[in-house]
Amino acid sequence: MARTAFGVNDPLAVKIWSKDLAIEALKKTYLGKFSGKGEDNLCQIKTDLKSGAGDKITCGLVIQLNGEGIEGDATLEGNEEALQFFDDAVILNQLRHAASSKGKMSEQRVPYDMRRRCRNGLSDWWARRMETSGFNHLCGNTVETSGVKTAHNTVTAPSTNRIFRKAAAATDQALTSSDTFTLDLIDTAVVKAQTANTDIDSTGPQIRPIRIDGQEMYVMFLHDYQVNDLRLNTSTGQWLDIQKAVIAGGDAKKNPLFTGSNLVGIYNNVVIHKSNYVTLGVHSTTGAAVSDTRRAVLCGAQALTMAFGSENGMSRFSWVENSFDYNNKLGVAAGAIWGMKKTVFTPSDDSSTNAEDFGTMVCTSYAAAPTGA
Repeated sequence: MARTAFGVNDPLAVKIWSKDLAIEALKKTYLGKFSGKGEDNLCQIKTDLKSGAGDKITCGLVIQLNGEGIEGDATLEGNEEALQFFDDAVILNQLRHAASSKGKMSEQRVPYDMRRRCRNGLSDWWARRMETSGFNHLCGNTVETSGVKTAHNTVTAPSTNRIFRKAAAATDQALTSSDTFTLDLIDTAVVKAQTANTDIDSTGPQIRPIRIDGQEMYVMFLHDYQVNDLRLNTSTGQWLDIQKAVIAGGDAKKNPLFTGSNLVGIYNNVVIHKSNYVTLGVHSTTGAAVSDTRRAVLCGAQALTMAFGSENGMSRFSWVENSFDYNNKLGVAAGAIWGMKKTVFTPSDDSSTNAEDFGTMVCTSYAAAPTGA
């Protein structure tokens, strides 16, 4: 019986497997549930450099007008409100990894099967890199400096008005074993997100919620230890308050924000998910990780930006096959020109003073590993 086979580096095989890899990698990430090209996504995907050269994508934002306006026939000329421009930039670089077979005798498989095995291994690797980089930025984990784990962009600490801690602790290292995660921290995060105002009290732009089936919601990520602390809390009005319907009804059950095994529940219009990628706290003096603490993070729209460069995008990665040791072994390398970072908008006329995280609110609590009954 005749079989169709694609040789090493066959153009059609390269196209098929690179696209397959991109789809599989994003599907395996939890952040992939919240990613898309639109401005209402938690993670906005930018492909501005898809057909051009460059290693940086600059994003712009105009803050909402807040002026009083003019009544009646009063003169408007001379009373205009100046537009406030904010901007941020994502750096792009190439990231690659490769997998190879042990050899024909040990594998006894045709190259097609080895391609599948390499794709699965590389997609797992890429998923971990995406997830790790995303949460390092969202949580402001400045301990991590490797470009491989920060998607080529320097992690910045949570801005002044975008972090608070249990019991109003001044630093992450000041938290004690009595400062575990409770629902009131979600309430505080929501209030801070909704009342932020650049003009009135210089607390930064309001964190815009994500619109889900006509309803405005935030998404909050808690570490597994923080979720465990919630469940063990027997105080009135704690864990039971989030044992509500996970879905709001109608088509909401089809929305990825309301699905997944890591969905904890909904509380105060916040969809709560758990992730063990939520990072440790950071010591304010030494810059080291603070054990037994975790930085839960409330996210709104455009909290994170993921960008892809020329000849890359969510439809394809690079895919290069190599046959070596006299065609006894097959190797596959896959890569992408990409970058990712937390969105931080800085006024164009001031590069440092009023910079604030655009879509995140970090909440640190004491969170130790369970020791058992």
